[in-house]
Amino acid sequence: MVSETTMPEKPAHLDPSELGTKEYWENLYHLEITNHTTNPRDEGTVWFDDSDAQAKMVEFLEEQLDPEQSLESEPHLCAGFDKISKLTARVIDLGCGNGSMLFALREEGWIGRLLGVDYAEKSVALARRIQETRRQALKEERGEGEEGEGEQQWKDVEFQTWDVLNGDYADLLPEQEKISPENGRTGKGTFDLVLDKGTFDAISLSAETDSTQGRRICEGYAPRVLDLMRDDGGLFLITSCNWTEQELKAWIESAEARGTSDTDENNNNKKYRMRQIGRVKYPSFSFGGVQGSSVSTLCFVKEEVV
Repeated sequence: MVSETTMPEKPAHLDPSELGTKEYWENLYHLEITNHTTNPRDEGTVWFDDSDAQAKMVEFLEEQLDPEQSLESEPHLCAGFDKISKLTARVIDLGCGNGSMLFALREEGWIGRLLGVDYAEKSVALARRIQETRRQALKEERGEGEEGEGEQQWKDVEFQTWDVLNGDYADLLPEQEKISPENGRTGKGTFDLVLDKGTFDAISLSAETDSTQGRRICEGYAPRVLDLMRDDGGLFLITSCNWTEQELKAWIESAEARGTSDTDENNNNKKYRMRQIGRVKYPSFSFGGVQGSSVSTLCFVKEEVV
């Protein structure tokens, strides 16, 4: 649990740029769709590829798996990660781009529900095209006949157009779990693991302000992430190139949200925040006597405020 008195001060805002606009990303993914159509091997940009951030994020999660478990037991995250199962974890990737992050997890045996969302429709279109191209390639390798395990692997990663700052949480539920407004449920608290590789960076570069408080829209990001995470130990793994570890920690840990349980009415009176519990190490450099790196990846757990 985290203390009511430990809320950090938020860092200063970044100057806006075109990377914070939806138009920029729609144009970029339109180009990448065109390139992929011409050359199916061209799957577009993997963000932070020069730092190998995606592989390091996957490796970080893999390293948290319990080393003491037997081959017959269910692989799960340990060491404070509240036993999130690799086989059943519900994972959402915010700002999924071309889907590469979720494809990498699936290849490592994360066989639970994997959902990639992006507010840019062309991003989702690209991810779905790449998924189908990979599935077809596997099918051709095996020849005609019954669909193999690898083909299903690419088919069942989900991609959806959804705005992390404004989307309805209930829209993220699988069809069989869709709920009606009448029963009082909201669809919050759905995911065991939330991922972000550069999305908060892009939002931080937006000049937009919210309609209710007039603040920069990046202020509303971390509370929305909290709402997506399950209350009892949900995880958030985020990578940034615009914020230092200290700044990223301050942004995320300053957020607060009410309980998100759809079944326990008393839980909605509880308050939650995130606490950092892990980090990914990158090569560091020294400038002006200060040590740092060009990329930061931190892991947070959702905890009740006391």
